[in-house]
Amino acid sequence: MTGYMLFSGTANEALAEEVSRYLDQPLSKAKITRFSDGEINIKIKESVRGKDVFIIQSTSAPANANLMELLIMVDALKRSSAKSITAVVPYYGYARQDRKAEPRVPISAKLVANLMETAGITRVVTVDLHASQIQGFFDIPVDNLYGAVLFNDYVKSKNLKNPIIASPDIGGVARARYFAKTLDLDMVIVDKRREKANESEVMNVIGNVEGKDVIMIDDMVDTAGTMVKAAAALKKLGATSVMACCTHPVLSGLAYERIEKGELDELVITNTIPISQESSKIKVLSTARMLGEVIRRVYNNESVNSLFETN
Repeated sequence: MTGYMLFSGTANEALAEEVSRYLDQPLSKAKITRFSDGEINIKIKESVRGKDVFIIQSTSAPANANLMELLIMVDALKRSSAKSITAVVPYYGYARQDRKAEPRVPISAKLVANLMETAGITRVVTVDLHASQIQGFFDIPVDNLYGAVLFNDYVKSKNLKNPIIASPDIGGVARARYFAKTLDLDMVIVDKRREKANESEVMNVIGNVEGKDVIMIDDMVDTAGTMVKAAAALKKLGATSVMACCTHPVLSGLAYERIEKGELDELVITNTIPISQESSKIKVLSTARMLGEVIRRVYNNESVNSLFETN
């Protein structure tokens, strides 16, 4: 695999280093600095001419700075004659604005896709897009990896007596169903009504959870309002325990406080976004092996989907 190079932005350097170790491929050198007014300045310190380049950079908070850093690095690589540029974006920011839910609002997920393509990205690898149709916003290949596969072994290791999968809302049913299929478990749905952004109200649980160890599956946990309220509703209906498995730990606002004080027994997340606090209730799983294997397969023109196929 000597014909490719691996770069990292500053959004999640620890994850990039883990991927580097898995691939036994050192991170290539790029100098990332700021001008005194905050503008981003990047200089690629090695020749990339004719190379297949992979950049690891989540567009998590601060989303604008991390996105611009990615775009500017891509522009530098393109102008340095890189053969191809694959953006490995473990967390794709602005994905929640994927449609016009009301008049006079943007479709920011599409705008970001346009920016990435215009900058010169030739392929995108990401994990658990908030809405799978975002793949269609691109005219380049997009590999949307299933973060749920990372939770399989961990959930099995818990040896839960009566496990059942739950979707915390109607929109996450497909994701929860995939996970339930891989573990051969039944599932229930928590139906909620969202009054306004970042606030939710649990209304009803579709299915029986009495005496069950519930495993909620979602692509992200932001303010943790949905998860904590859903956990309370499930326990009120007789659930023995409630665990949440969420790929992206956005964890903004009062999220950590809600998790600590709420009825959620455990939150299992991945390292697509670095967390700012530790908690006895939070377990972090690494995506490095999965991302590294996908990078290897993309470079060698091997199947990526076979990693996630279920019987």
